[in-house]
Amino acid sequence: MEQQSIYGIHRPALDRVMNGLLQHIEKIRAQMTETLGMDPVEHCLCRIKSEESMREKCRRNHIPETTESALGKIRDAVGLRIVCAFVDDVYTIRDYLKKSDQYEIITEKDYIRRAKPNGYRSYHIILRAENQYYAEIQLRTISMDTWAALEHHLKYKKSVGKRAALIEEELKRCADELASTDLSMQTIRDMILEQS
Repeated sequence: MEQQSIYGIHRPALDRVMNGLLQHIEKIRAQMTETLGMDPVEHCLCRIKSEESMREKCRRNHIPETTESALGKIRDAVGLRIVCAFVDDVYTIRDYLKKSDQYEIITEKDYIRRAKPNGYRSYHIILRAENQYYAEIQLRTISMDTWAALEHHLKYKKSVGKRAALIEEELKRCADELASTDLSMQTIRDMILEQS
């Protein structure tokens, strides 16, 4: 017997919310491109969390595998990752999102200014659309995105054994070096813009 969708009748609405967010981001990009003379977004990825992934997250959080849980207790059924060239662009896009009357900002976590202990950096926003559907937006720079992708791959390697602490230390060092490079690149861009 085929298992019923954890999203129930709401799956089309999730697609609508995701597409609406993408269109909103495109408008922000166009406005920023006009101001800066360049598109601030390197790439933007979006997804609806897969059925199995949502069910697994419910199990991990010890909540029922129901539509109510998937849409009310788990807040990332819709996910967008927006990757920018520069740190300032992350905060500018965040500000545009906060000014929008289309969405209600529920929570924000600034892991750029306050990185996680392992070195992870990103800006996370949970927002609500249509008064009931949650979406998570992750804003980060290219280097933050590269580090997160590599750390994700390495985290799932099983045989680190005695070297786990050294590997974690090296990952943190790399994250700090990349954050320093982000700041240097931002400074260079600021100097170029001042000359314009």
